[in-house]
Amino acid sequence: MLHILKLCVGPRDVGTLRASQSRRAMLDPPLRHLTRMAPKRAAEVLDGGSLYWVVAGYACVRQRILDIRAEASADGTPHTALVLDPELVAVAARPVKAFQGWRYLEAEAAPADLVAGATDSSGIAALPPALRQELQALCLI
Repeated sequence: MLHILKLCVGPRDVGTLRASQSRRAMLDPPLRHLTRMAPKRAAEVLDGGSLYWVVAGYACVRQRILDIRAEASADGTPHTALVLDPELVAVAARPVKAFQGWRYLEAEAAPADLVAGATDSSGIAALPPALRQELQALCLI
């Protein structure tokens, strides 16, 4: 299994990404992300891989990749569509430096999923998102 790491351009938080994707999924299903380059290792990605979104400098959420197919953009330019599961799965946030395009992410290097409903004895989850993000940027949490 192989994953893809991609910068989330536009949305500055996961809530905005979720809202944007919900609108797009209703207007033009299925939910997909267009990219110019096709993954050469598509078979490995389709074997359970996910798209890990880097939002505001942190890989913090992922979506399963359901299909990879050729598709044209609105102006007819050929692209590759990554068909995504609409569910956004929170992962242990990890800082990621900016890059162009996307990168492969080996399964053993991928951030772990955060279990929904799990108790957080540290209290970090209860912090306001902006404060939590600032503390992460300072490598204090």
